Amino acid sequence: MQPRPAGLLLQEARKRLAAAGCESAALDARLLLQAAAGLTHEAILMAPERMIAAKPRAVFEDFIIRRMAHEPVSRILGCRDFYGRVFRVTPDVLDPRPDTETLIEAALAVVKPGARILDLGTGSGAIIVTLLAERPDATGLATDLSDAALAVARQNAEALGVGNRLVFASGSWFAPVSGMFDLIVSNPPYIPAGDIAGLDRDVKDFDPPGALDGGPDGLQPYRVIAEGAGPFLSPGGWIMVEIGAGQADDVAGIFAAQDFSLKGKHHDLGGHVRCLSFQQAASTRL
Repeated sequence: MQPRPAGLLLQEARKRLAAAGCESAALDARLLLQAAAGLTHEAILMAPERMIAAKPRAVFEDFIIRRMAHEPVSRILGCRDFYGRVFRVTPDVLDPRPDTETLIEAALAVVKPGARILDLGTGSGAIIVTLLAERPDATGLATDLSDAALAVARQNAEALGVGNRLVFASGSWFAPVSGMFDLIVSNPPYIPAGDIAGLDRDVKDFDPPGALDGGPDGLQPYRVIAEGAGPFLSPGGWIMVEIGAGQADDVAGIFAAQDFSLKGKHHDLGGHVRCLSFQQAASTRL
């Protein structure tokens, strides 16, 4: 494979990705070339005539072929930027989305000094690791049914300097949990099982099925969390969950049935309600 100019490679790759149905073709091509060639965006802009040698060009070609098959850029590169930090992602974990940063913002607004935080179904650890990184006096427990996912979360915690404040436990929801927590967070599976086949290929073909499937109506994990949270929530503590489009009223009703009061609806950048926050009703705390 002969060396070719960076600008020409980008132009060709952009056209191929667009033809394959990749909506962010220009951005995807640039990010993949930067990674393959070890270049910055500025370096490519300043010198589009820069020749890309045979080896990095071959790597870039492999990346483009994978992206044309709708493998997400984050999975091709094995990492995802989330709340200003880089997280490792593998096929064993859900790819963290920018929408989940809505939960981070909501949690940071109420988490108190020295808080204990429980993250249910932690996946890559993006939520709990970010919260501990932003609040250096907090500690946490992260659970997941997948040992492989916990291994990824543990790697991210160590890489981002919070491993000494975070404990990991393998098991389903509250099964491996003990103690009391000031904040319980979760981004649970919330796609109705029958809807998964209709998701974009970037999601259905590459995210773990167990991280997507929320049961027949997409609400089963919220029932489990609402029913099980009480014994683990400190007085005045908070529960915050990410939700899917149109689920706000149903999820609020599930928590209300377990004597939790809805305290906030938090919108993502697209204007959708993405996170709900709850506290135990006053009568429950008496």
